[in-house]
This record gives sequence, structure tokens and C-alpha cells, in this order.
Amino acid sequence: MAPSNNGPVLKFGIPKGSLQEATVALLEKAGWKVRQHHRNYFPEVNDKEIQCSMCRAQEMSRYVDTGTLDCGLTGKDWILENESDVVYVSDLVYSKVSNRPARWVLAVAGDSPFRRPEDLAGKKIATELVNFTRRYFESAGIPITVEFSWGATEAKVVEGLADAIVEVTETGTTIKAHGLRIIAELMQTNTQLIANKAAWEDPFKRKKIQQLDMMLQGALRAESLVGLKMNVPEDKMESIMGLLPALTSPTVAHLYNSHWLSIEIVVQQAIVRDLVPKLHDLGAEGIIEYSLNKVI
Repeated sequence: MAPSNNGPVLKFGIPKGSLQEATVALLEKAGWKVRQHHRNYFPEVNDKEIQCSMCRAQEMSRYVDTGTLDCGLTGKDWILENESDVVYVSDLVYSKVSNRPARWVLAVAGDSPFRRPEDLAGKKIATELVNFTRRYFESAGIPITVEFSWGATEAKVVEGLADAIVEVTETGTTIKAHGLRIIAELMQTNTQLIANKAAWEDPFKRKKIQQLDMMLQGALRAESLVGLKMNVPEDKMESIMGLLPALTSPTVAHLYNSHWLSIEIVVQQAIVRDLVPKLHDLGAEGIIEYSLNKVI
């Protein structure tokens, strides 16, 4: 959908498929509300300077490389697979399962004799990541045949269609569920914000891409953090301060006409359940925990 203004616009690619929902949610947290339409590859966004397009993560880097898109979000794996000549703006570690890099692994049947990549010399490997897999084995001097897999890759070994697979996993659960065994990790991958080289040299587009990057990074950083606010007696201040980790020093203010202080701090959400009871035991009162949208 074309933007309504006549000014410059940034053509931004959103990955369609498994990352789509997580990406749209992250963009909203960062400040951009994406309105998707059924079977429409051009969603609306509440920014007249951005024009969104949906395309598969596997193809994104090609469209950015050729200038069809100015920038986009896709996996490092597909950039390497396509050998795309793009600007790597930043890593954005998020996924549909967990905020950690996914892994492309080499897996074989659980009862097979293969224990390492070298054992697969002369064998057949099925994968969607054909070019990268071929280059990986060529660089190791291991002769193999690589076949493209259109899906259900884990079943290829079980059905006897391949001797091994190269497949992406975050937890390894699906691979194990198919009776397969991982014998090597070939690559770690996570989402990348990439830009077309010409677009990166354009002042307006570079500034807009950097704005996207800053706000997306801020939204991701905030996901594991919360704010804590509490009232503390003045004579307990030092002992309570000794308990408080922070990104920066806590904000401390005197309460009006009182011997109490107000403390505000940002901490890792994972420690709150243990930290709050300790603060309470030391005399902190009115403890409030609140979520954060972005931390820049």
C-alpha cells in the first residue's frame, strides 16, 4: 500500500511466517503499530515515512540486496545462504520461542554409526539451507551430496531419504522427538536488521533505519527488565542500597516532611521474586513493580 504523503519513504521488510507474529509484537512495543490484512503483503503502519512489505525470511536479503526493499528483518542464516551483499545494521535476538540464537545442526538417526561430520563422507544430506551446507562441507574437505528439503526435514532420515539432515532448532526438542541425534552445530543464527547499501548512504533512509534500530533494541532490552519503586526509612538506606543492582545508580528522593526516602530502580525481572522479600524485611514499604516498554 503506497503511503499517503509525497515525501521520502523507507521500504521496510517484515518477515512472513514463523517470525511474523513476534516481529509485529516487537514493532508495536517499539512504537509502530502494524495493521495486517488477510492475504495482503503490504500492511499499514502508523508512520507515513515507512512503507511495509511482507516477504519470507528466506527471500528478504535478496530483496534488500537488489534495492526492492531498503531494509528488513531476517535471519543471519538466510543472508549467508543467499550470499547477499547488504549492510548489517544490528543483531536483534528474538524468536517465536525464546530470546536466544537458534542453531543449525547436523543430525542423524539415533541408532546410526555416524558420530562426526567426517563420517558422512559420500553420504546424502537433506536441508533447506543448501548453499551454506555445501560450503561448510567443502571447506572441511568432506565430499557429500546435498538435496533441498521442501519441509518435514526431520522425517527424511526416518524415511530413508537421506543419511543426515541440517536443520534449525532452538531447543532440540523436535529433533529428539523424531529419534534423531545431533552430531555437530554448524552455525548459530539470530534476526538481523539489514539495509541496502545505497539506502544506507541516503541520509533520510539511514536516519530512519537508525531510528528503527534504536527503538527495537530498546524494546528488546526492556523485555527482561522491570522497574521497582519503594519507600525506605532513612536509617535503613545503606543496608537496602547494598541489595540493589541496577543499570545505573538508583534514583533517590526525600519524601516531603518525612524521614523516609523514595527509591526507584531498574532490575532484571528474574531477581524480583527473591529481592522484594529481602527489601521488605529490611524495612522497605509500598514496593511497586512495573513493566517497561523500552530501555534506551
